[in-house]
Amino acid sequence: MRSICVFCGSRPGAKPAYRAAAEALGQLLAERGIELIYGGGNIGLMGIVADACLAAGGKVVGVIPRALLEWEVGHEGLTRLEVVDSMHTRKARMAELADGFIALPGGLGTFEELFEILTWAQLGFHNKPIGLLNVDGYYLPLVQMMERGVAEGFMKAENRGLLLAEDNLFALMRAMGVYHPPTVGKRLRDEKQL
Repeated sequence: MRSICVFCGSRPGAKPAYRAAAEALGQLLAERGIELIYGGGNIGLMGIVADACLAAGGKVVGVIPRALLEWEVGHEGLTRLEVVDSMHTRKARMAELADGFIALPGGLGTFEELFEILTWAQLGFHNKPIGLLNVDGYYLPLVQMMERGVAEGFMKAENRGLLLAEDNLFALMRAMGVYHPPTVGKRLRDEKQL
């Protein structure tokens, strides 16, 4: 992978482990020569991951909507900051630039970005690896909810497999490096309805 898009909070979170994970990810991407693609802000985990990557000599591309440029405080020290017209354009542009995706802890925006990119993978719009760094168990309820979706018949098991969830950054990067996307199966209209 030449580039990874990171979804993460515009707040730093309550635990030092969240900051440490963002710093470790930014540094690791730089060390491996992987360009960081992210939302372009200089606050919260967004700013921490970008600063860590830059400090380690990495390249960082931010994509931010004009309306959020002041609110999220656009990062002025990036390799490149692209200012776009909307959140929709932002997500599409980050997806276009990235060879894979990693979600660090975050709030509603992070959840929304993660699930949209998972939905695009489920529909066969892309076949890029999607990783979830489960820092200090933050995402355990989300992983359990996805497993319940399979158990209750709302998701196929292979669609649950689109999300590579790991507690360890190196394990996550290994899983992403050997990822093989599932074949997109039949659509709902082709399945027997109960």
